[in-house]
Amino acid sequence: MSVDLRKGRVPERTVFVSAVALVDVDHRVLIAQRPEGKSMAGLWEFPGGKVEVGETPEMALVRELKEELDIDITESCLAPFTFASFTYDDFHLMMPLYLCRVWKGEIRPMEGQAVKWVRPLRLSDYPMPPADVPLVAMLRDFL
Repeated sequence: MSVDLRKGRVPERTVFVSAVALVDVDHRVLIAQRPEGKSMAGLWEFPGGKVEVGETPEMALVRELKEELDIDITESCLAPFTFASFTYDDFHLMMPLYLCRVWKGEIRPMEGQAVKWVRPLRLSDYPMPPADVPLVAMLRDFL
């Protein structure tokens, strides 16, 4: 069991989430705003979601992107990029971030969330959950 040395306690649980930076032909990245009623509502994030029992992170992204954005991707189009490891007040988050430049279909927000295509240098203009913030700098430097 690991201890969160910043707070001197053991996180109650670890949540495994998979996320993707969808990159269009103009090198912009898609971000989505968390809708009202969800935790951290109003913050912007990379699309994705929880990895369910029996799923790989890639399988979770294929499922989540169909459910959330109505696009089809294949696991082979997901390139592992980096990950976030962050302790919130009541859980620890582990989140691999993938890059994806190829998908089928037009992006349509299916859960009422706002989406925006943003240049990497402008990603830091959007408030994001604390776990996502370090990923922005890495994307900016890479793209």
